[in-house]
Amino acid sequence: MKKLASISGFLILFLLTGVNAQVPQVLTQAKTPEEAGFSSERLKRLDTHFQEIVDKGIAPNIVTLVAHKGKIVHEKAFGYRNLETKTPLRKDDIFRIASQSKLITTIGLMMLFEEGKFFLDEPISKYISSFKNAKVLVSYDEKDHSKYITRPAKSAITIRQLLSHSAGIPYEHPLQELPEFKVPFFCSIENDQLKDVVDKIAARPLLHDPGAQFTYGLNTDVLGRLIEILSGMPFDEYLHKKVLDPLGMNDTYFYLPADKANRLVELYSKGNTEDKLTLHNNEIYRKFAITGQKSYFSGGAGLVSTIQDYARICQFILNKGEFNGKRLLSRSTIDLMTRNQIGENFVWDRQDKFGLGLQIITPESHYGDNATPGSLTWGGMYCSEYTIDPKEDLILLVFTNVHPYAHYSDIVRKFRILVYQSLQ
Repeated sequence: MKKLASISGFLILFLLTGVNAQVPQVLTQAKTPEEAGFSSERLKRLDTHFQEIVDKGIAPNIVTLVAHKGKIVHEKAFGYRNLETKTPLRKDDIFRIASQSKLITTIGLMMLFEEGKFFLDEPISKYISSFKNAKVLVSYDEKDHSKYITRPAKSAITIRQLLSHSAGIPYEHPLQELPEFKVPFFCSIENDQLKDVVDKIAARPLLHDPGAQFTYGLNTDVLGRLIEILSGMPFDEYLHKKVLDPLGMNDTYFYLPADKANRLVELYSKGNTEDKLTLHNNEIYRKFAITGQKSYFSGGAGLVSTIQDYARICQFILNKGEFNGKRLLSRSTIDLMTRNQIGENFVWDRQDKFGLGLQIITPESHYGDNATPGSLTWGGMYCSEYTIDPKEDLILLVFTNVHPYAHYSDIVRKFRILVYQSLQ
């Protein structure tokens, strides 16, 4: 009897462990919000708020997705894909996700890390020679930018520093208008090539010594080039083969195929709160995904996607490296990515930290509001953002496309507040 009891106990433990080890491989629709731990009544506040935002002309459209323990609690489209034609927004419409591209690129690079292709603290110059002998900008003539002074950097730029935006590489560079330093920031319709752009980034003097502080910039574009070198594949092909296709992200691209181009939402501007929404005046930002040479692949800001596709990336992180029946990264690598990599420095004035490719909300956060400390987030300049909360087993996404956008912070932070207040 003792032996039978022991076997029974082992079986119960095995079954419990097996259940706990299972993670959602697909996102399924909850029958009711209550089934997934949310209040239907309190979720109505989210609908009311965003419908009002659209009705008042504050946003042209909003699409949301909230999933708790693999169950979709809220997924809804508000407003119009195109204001001029009054084309209603659909949940599967395609948005410019800008800097949300960074997490996808990071996942692709960390897969090569797991193959033993590099160490995080190796200098990037080991693989991209143009980064040898990095210099730091000391001063420059504001009237004549060709006159500037540099000094040698105190140390080499490491791959870890590129992943954590602490290398001293910005977006806005004081000398960016000089021909030898001029590069596309986020996208291009010209015949730009990743190798040439990265070599120009390497030639620019750094804003500070590597590792000295958090400076958000073109770091992830450099990492896209590193992926090409380490994998022997063009960057865009590598991402599709190794990350996007395995996860079932069938609507995520640098450049849209012709049969999906009509699903790209229009891009608007609203730089001041009192301004009306107007069509964006930058044709490159509006149309880079559907026109031009289609030769530049920006790992930092060049992707377009749907909210359903990006939810797969979020659930993949929540699942510790697995989704759609595919394990792309180990649990330990996801843990490494989600640890503070910038020391005592902070992400701007948010009082948050940064890991490898994403922001970490701290207990002192000025940005995360009621998200659990340790939650992960990042957004794109056209106003799209995700939050991944491992403690609550929760993912939140909200997308629109307006730039510049005076209401960016209000949109993404109030969305997060309205979701959390609905959680039972």
